[in-house]
Amino acid sequence: MTAPDDRRKREKRPPKPLDERALKDLALHYLGRFATTRARLIQYMQRKVRERGWADERAPDYDQLADRCVELGYVDDAAFAAMKGGALLRRGYGARRVEQALVAAGVGEAERGEARETASDQALNAAMAFARRKRIGPFASDPADPDRRRKQLQAFIRAGHDFALARALVFADSMEEIAGLDEQFGRETW
Repeated sequence: MTAPDDRRKREKRPPKPLDERALKDLALHYLGRFATTRARLIQYMQRKVRERGWADERAPDYDQLADRCVELGYVDDAAFAAMKGGALLRRGYGARRVEQALVAAGVGEAERGEARETASDQALNAAMAFARRKRIGPFASDPADPDRRRKQLQAFIRAGHDFALARALVFADSMEEIAGLDEQFGRETW
């Protein structure tokens, strides 16, 4: 015979409150699994302390622990910005969308500079990747009607692309029509 379900279920014990050592261990485990920024690391540690509680009499010093991780090279906001920005550009997102993602990740203004420059240099590459992925403009199998082109243009704008570049790609029916865009919208060519 089996015991009733309510007896089988174990009561869930509340998690043990964190101390300085446990918080460091959690932070290192998190850094081992995810590429992150200093700001996100601090948010993670604050969330864990909120969830589990704090056992020491002194309040946790999140900034000191995050600074130590930066010092040791476990956290590098500039490298994160370059990696995240490059990934978004390859997926076809524009400069505005890259900037928004980096701001949301807590990357500082100075660290975003190189990613911003790369995004402006590769604007045409990113837009072409987006058009190819969404089958827009010269990559479409059939010419689009005006309503569909309007929706495609809106998708380009939501993806963070420049309006003029988006319009040029949406209304292009062949690759020859967009041949001169590389001088206007990006130094790197596709």
